[in-house]
Amino acid sequence: MKTLPVSLLLVLFTWTVCAWADRGRQKRAWIIESFTIEEENPGPFPYILGQIELNETYLVRYQLKGQGVDLEPTGILSIDKEGYVLVHGKVDFENKQGIKVLKLTFEAKNTSSNEVDTRLGVHMQILDINDHAPKFQQSVYEVTVDESHSQGETVVTVLASDEDDSTTNNGTFDLTIKSVTPTPDNVTFYIQQEDVNQQQQQYGKVYFNGCLNYEKAQKYTILVEAKDKGEKIQLSSTSTVIINILDKNNNLPEFSGKTGPGKVKERETGVEVLRLQVTDKDTRGSEAWKAKYTIHGDKKEQFKIETDPDTNEGILTVVKQMDYEEQTYQSLFISVQNELPYFSCKVKKQVENAKWEVDVIPQNSGMSVENLYNTIPVTIYVEDVNDPPVFIPPVKHVHIMENIAAGTSLTTFTAKDMDGSHINTFKFVKGEDIDGWITVDAKTGRVSTNKIMDRESPFGINSTYRATLYAVDDGVPPLTGTGTLFIHLNDQNDNVPMLEVNTVNMCLDTEPTEANITAVDLDLPPYSSPFHYELLEDVKDKWRVEPTYGTTVSLVKEHSVYSGHHFLQIKISDQQGLSSIQNLSVTVCDCSIAPNCHVRMTRMAQMGPAAAWIIVLTVLIFITMCLMVLLISCKAERKMIEMDDGIGRLIKTNTENPGTDCVVVFRKVPSSIGIRKTDSSNVNTSFKLSTNVNSSHKLTSRTVTHKTQEASQLFPNQMFIRSIDRSSTRSYRENFNQRSSIRSSAFYGNEAYLSNSLAVIINKKLLALQTRDEELVVYEPHCYTDEGQAMENAELDTLSIPENDFHPEMLSNLDNRFCQLAIISRPDLMQR
Repeated sequence: MKTLPVSLLLVLFTWTVCAWADRGRQKRAWIIESFTIEEENPGPFPYILGQIELNETYLVRYQLKGQGVDLEPTGILSIDKEGYVLVHGKVDFENKQGIKVLKLTFEAKNTSSNEVDTRLGVHMQILDINDHAPKFQQSVYEVTVDESHSQGETVVTVLASDEDDSTTNNGTFDLTIKSVTPTPDNVTFYIQQEDVNQQQQQYGKVYFNGCLNYEKAQKYTILVEAKDKGEKIQLSSTSTVIINILDKNNNLPEFSGKTGPGKVKERETGVEVLRLQVTDKDTRGSEAWKAKYTIHGDKKEQFKIETDPDTNEGILTVVKQMDYEEQTYQSLFISVQNELPYFSCKVKKQVENAKWEVDVIPQNSGMSVENLYNTIPVTIYVEDVNDPPVFIPPVKHVHIMENIAAGTSLTTFTAKDMDGSHINTFKFVKGEDIDGWITVDAKTGRVSTNKIMDRESPFGINSTYRATLYAVDDGVPPLTGTGTLFIHLNDQNDNVPMLEVNTVNMCLDTEPTEANITAVDLDLPPYSSPFHYELLEDVKDKWRVEPTYGTTVSLVKEHSVYSGHHFLQIKISDQQGLSSIQNLSVTVCDCSIAPNCHVRMTRMAQMGPAAAWIIVLTVLIFITMCLMVLLISCKAERKMIEMDDGIGRLIKTNTENPGTDCVVVFRKVPSSIGIRKTDSSNVNTSFKLSTNVNSSHKLTSRTVTHKTQEASQLFPNQMFIRSIDRSSTRSYRENFNQRSSIRSSAFYGNEAYLSNSLAVIINKKLLALQTRDEELVVYEPHCYTDEGQAMENAELDTLSIPENDFHPEMLSNLDNRFCQLAIISRPDLMQR
């Protein structure tokens, strides 16, 4: 059996053995060995921790109670009947309950009486072993610091703890830096350990000596180790510390070049003349990299410089006009710095276990570092260009009397060309002259009046008229200088006084009544008020003015004036005696009967709402009646159809309706001349014509093939119509003109016009033939084409005319021109 060594004396509390009252004796004393239990004992279970021995033996029964038995951690300990303490499982020194000592109660009961003979309190110590390594609060610590961070200041703090007993070597540990990546040459890191308390946690603060430099290392990775001091075994753990370096302005920008013309034309502004390039080792785009430029030597503030946010270039721009005649160049100095103040740290000497010797320009220390800034000289040249003429002086004031004659000389303007290398001539031109008061001599600049000037003109302000002149040179492009002329007009007495209001209302009364009248004069004193008032005509005992002298006076009405409208004439004179006669209308009414009657009289002349509605209604009724008359007049007018009176007159139809069809009978059919043929068996052949003929209408031609020799076979008492082409018409007309002086109508191309006389005769004959329907054969209408549309085959149907159908006696009913035509066409028949 394995007996555990005694490491700590078990503290036993023994109670005095009380005598049993009924027995009259003492309890026996117990001798108990001290025990300890080591955590995490692997077993096998159960094993004997120790035995409790008695000085005297008698029959008893043992019992354990408390932590490890029936209290947490339960089921760990027990005792058998022989007094051996047994262990049934592992115990943990770092248990959640934080129990380091098991507190138990030992009892011995007399088996015969079953009474507790002895009760002892037992504390059993749990022994710690090194079963936990130190542990960091975070596996990775990450922090960002400026590269201007000073040495000796805390960079980052780590926290580690060990769950083992801090009173032993198992629970104590050390913090050390195992590695630094990358390996720096200008800085060294170290860690200092501080106890949080006297228990299990410890702080580790990381510091550095030397200078941080972003350009050498943007990040440092430090491995920190925590290792305990266990006697049998030493346990450890690590944590990674990442230190990010934030770039600061430890590098000044340096000029690397300049581009641009380096010159500007005089009077130009907003022109970029130079671009200055710089280099900076700090992080691009950061405030430590961004350049800030300063101009030195620009006393007139003619330039400005801005930073290009993309390229970091300095853009030098002209903001005020420069004059070549004043300066041909401008020398400047431009310095450059960064938006962040400059910081510098350099290692002078490395010292073991102490701060290094460094040379530092502290940030924001107020130390002047302007002498460290880079500066570059620049020269901007001014180019001479054509300058505009300059008026000397640019503004003139002229005092004259108003109403002076046109053409009066006012003043002469002088201008000068300020160019040093561009000598130009110039001319004077009138500029702003709202009312056209002045003229300007183009060569001399003399200004004269163009019209009579009136001080009371609305174009003058406070008796002053403003005009401008231009001096335009002959440069390329021509430039203009501006001069201003102020004409101050002195007043003359050229305006008469006038009543401000020429109507007055007064009340009829038994006592004299009065009303105020006021006169105005556009002239200034002493050519205006106060005025002298005088009533003209016979106004004695009726009207008077009191006082007669002043600007506003009272018109007094005597009691004898009756009610109604009265017209008075008043002569008003100014201080110089210049006067005018004004008409004054006075309305007098009886205010005792109707108060404010003159106001009511005025209102009576005004139209009320009811009267306005009546007028509107009347106008609407009148418009309605006019519309009804217009509708009635627009109805279709029914006219009587004119009837033919039998005298051969062609009547108007003005309609497109089909006319009366008639049939012209021919007894002889010599050949086909374009008339519809009815039937080969019929002796009489007819064609149909419409009586709906208007002499002003055009007749659409239907081309009919017909030969000249067929005309000689025409009947003497009938007529025919033919359509020929242009060439046939032209040849026929020439032949006809040679043989006769009669003009006949022909069709040219596809259109021709019938003469009025021929139309009248045809109409007369056709109307006469309507009475012979029984002799004619009527045909149904035949549509050749629609009106206005050309025919593809412009030929009519063939019409056969009998050869023996012409009788010379038929010409007796026709005009003599047809007789001439018949003689020419049918000489064989006309000789009979």
